[in-house]
Amino acid sequence: MSESEGAVSAELSELTGARESGAPHAPNARDAVRALRPSQIREVANAGFGVPDVLPFWFGESDRVTPPFIRDAASRALADGATFYTHNLGVASLREALARYVTALHGDTSAAHVAVTSAGVNALMLAAQLVVGAGDRVVAVTPLWPNLVEIPKILGASVETVSLGYGENGWTLDLDRLLAALTPSTRMLMINSPNNPTGWTMTRDQQRTVLEHCRRHGIWIVADEVYERLYYRGNGKVAPSFLDLASRDERVIAVNSFSKAWLMTGWRLGWIVAPERLMDDLGKLVEYNTSCAPSFVQQAGIVAVEEGERFTQSLVADLHASRDHLVKALQTIDGVDVRAPDGAMYLFFSLPGASRSLELCKSLVRDAGLGLAPGSAFGEEGEGFVRWCYACDPARLDKGVERLRTFLSTRV
Repeated sequence: MSESEGAVSAELSELTGARESGAPHAPNARDAVRALRPSQIREVANAGFGVPDVLPFWFGESDRVTPPFIRDAASRALADGATFYTHNLGVASLREALARYVTALHGDTSAAHVAVTSAGVNALMLAAQLVVGAGDRVVAVTPLWPNLVEIPKILGASVETVSLGYGENGWTLDLDRLLAALTPSTRMLMINSPNNPTGWTMTRDQQRTVLEHCRRHGIWIVADEVYERLYYRGNGKVAPSFLDLASRDERVIAVNSFSKAWLMTGWRLGWIVAPERLMDDLGKLVEYNTSCAPSFVQQAGIVAVEEGERFTQSLVADLHASRDHLVKALQTIDGVDVRAPDGAMYLFFSLPGASRSLELCKSLVRDAGLGLAPGSAFGEEGEGFVRWCYACDPARLDKGVERLRTFLSTRV
C-alpha cells in the first residue's frame, strides 16, 4: 500500500469510527432533529405490511375517495395548463373564496388575512416559524397529534404539555391548570379543537377565557381547526372557533385544511387565517419552504369551497352516524371504556392491554388483522388508550369490532 493510499485508508477508518461512536464529526442531523419522536402510527402500519386482510383504522382519513366534482375540477385545470407557479400566498380567486367561506362561518374576514399552504401540516410549521424561535416556551394541550408537539422543538423551542382528563364525561379540560401554564414567559399556545385523537372540543366560554388571558400576556395562539366541520353537538355546522371571538389582527393564527371536510388528504392543500401584517413575512417563509401550492390543486380547492357545502354536510351526517354506531358496538365488549366525543372522526378509548398500547396494537395487527393507532403515539398522556378512525362504512366497523372481541376473549 502506498503512503497516499494508507493515508486515505486511515482517514476512512477514522470517519467510520466517528460515525459509529457518535463522535463530534460524525455525519449526524442536528440534536433537535434526532430527538424528534418517530411516528408510532407508522410503526404499527409498517407492521401490517404483508399481513393479509388487515382492516386499517390507524390513519386519520376516510376510506372514500375525493368526490368527483373536485377531481373533475383538477382534471380541467390540468387540461387548461394550470401547471405554473402561483403567488406565494395562493391564487387570488382561492384566497377570496376562502375569505367568503370563513366569513360565513366565523364573521368578517378579508382575503388579506388568508394564505394558501401546501397542506395543513405545512400551515402549522409555517405558523410556528412565524412566531417561535430557539429558547421560546410553548404550551400544548394533550393528548395530541405528535406533529404539533414536535414542530416547535425543530425550531429550538421547549414545549410544556397540559393534559386533558378522562372520566365519566369523556375527555375534559382543566381550565385553571391551562391558565396556570400560560405564564408571561410563554410565547405560544398550540391547541387543536376538535382534537385529534380524543375528539374533545373546546367550548366557546373556555376559548373566551383563554383568549383574554393570552391577550393580557401577549401570548400567540395557534389554533389547529382542521376538524372544525366534523362537529356533532346540537345542530351546529361548525365547532366553536377562536375566530368567532378574536379580531383578525391580533395574536391568533388559525390553521385549516381541505383534507377532512372535502376528503382531500392526498391533495396536500391547506390555509392560514392570520393578521395582515404577518402576510409579507409569511410569503417569504412559503417561498423558502414550497414556493406555492400546486396551481391545479388550488383550482380544485376553489370548487371544493364554492360548491362543496352540501357534500360536507352529508359527510358530517355520515360520520355522526358512524361514531354512534361504533360507540354502541364497542360498549358491548367487556373491558372497553368508550365515550362519544363531540367532534373529529376518532374514538380514543381504553381496553385491556392498552397500558402498553404500542405492543397491543402490533399484536392486534399480527393476531387479529385489526389496525388501530396506539395511544402512546399522542404522548405519554395517551398511554392506556387506542385510537380508532371511524370514517368508513358501518359494515367495516362491525367487522373490526368482532375481530377486537375475539382477540380480547383469547387473552382472558
